[in-house]
Amino acid sequence: MLDLAFSLRDLARTRFAVSPLWEVVASVRVLKRSAAHPLYRPWTAEVGNRLATSGLDWRLLADLVPEPPHAIPVFIAPPPTTAVADLGLELAVLRATPPEQVRSGLGGPRAPRSERVDRLRSDPRRGLAELAELVAAYWEIALAPYWPRMRSLLEGDVLHRARLFAEHGADQLLGDLGSSVTWDEDTLYVGHHYVRGSRQLGGRGLLLVPSVFVWPRVFSVISPNWQPTLRYPPRGVAALWERRSALPQALAAVIGRSRARLLAELDTPASTIDLARRTGITAGGVSQHLTALRAAGLVDAHRSGRYVLYVRTEAAEVLLAAADARGDEGIVLPAG
Repeated sequence: MLDLAFSLRDLARTRFAVSPLWEVVASVRVLKRSAAHPLYRPWTAEVGNRLATSGLDWRLLADLVPEPPHAIPVFIAPPPTTAVADLGLELAVLRATPPEQVRSGLGGPRAPRSERVDRLRSDPRRGLAELAELVAAYWEIALAPYWPRMRSLLEGDVLHRARLFAEHGADQLLGDLGSSVTWDEDTLYVGHHYVRGSRQLGGRGLLLVPSVFVWPRVFSVISPNWQPTLRYPPRGVAALWERRSALPQALAAVIGRSRARLLAELDTPASTIDLARRTGITAGGVSQHLTALRAAGLVDAHRSGRYVLYVRTEAAEVLLAAADARGDEGIVLPAG
């Protein structure tokens, strides 16, 4: 059990942030032991195949995310300094990590060990540049196609908890972070398998980072070099990978059946051929509709090896959620 003691100044400096770089690290942990994480099976199955066909050598990332009792070095995904979810900014921070911080993070008894990690420790500047390029390539294959849905879930959780704080105060906010986290007066108790003891936040506050890939655990950063951080699973993460392909009829009345059906099918990334097979629309028709949806900002395209994968944007997620919230009563669908 980790005990985090708050002062009034700590409460005043407690904040939220979303971290794409941390999602990379946490997703690698899930992918390495996919059988132990059945909640993510739809994602691990798709991405595992995609990484294999891409030829990307991501072994350094895998080495840096070891199994307990070894620890993940904090510097590879430090707590973000801003609330803006920006992978480019986080990679710039990673590249600028002081060499002594890299060597310290890779030199302790619980640090990961491999030849690739040793090369990073011996030449941090070159190693960090290579690591940043690897993270960017992994992101494009494994996370970018899913990011609109992930970001919507993460930012929705932050808004929910901000509302809790506004309506009920810090007690309700800090007491609703998961089954392994409890709040009592001025102390946050965090259930951990490998971290124990009491810590004073020291006026730095607590950074709360919702994370898709940590469920059902929480992860913490208590190093003196960074703001104390708690990474916790957001509300609704269990439903993130569920397929929901029912035709959104209210939206179909506005943009047409075929385009509404394609948006519904794009809850997971898919190619033109995949979408044609699922929907019964010809490949040429799918391509035309996707071109129109992309021009309207409702669909994005990501290349994965020889294939181009399409996925809904955040704007499309908002449209689908709004149509779902209004329901379908009284909607008369046009023919075709």
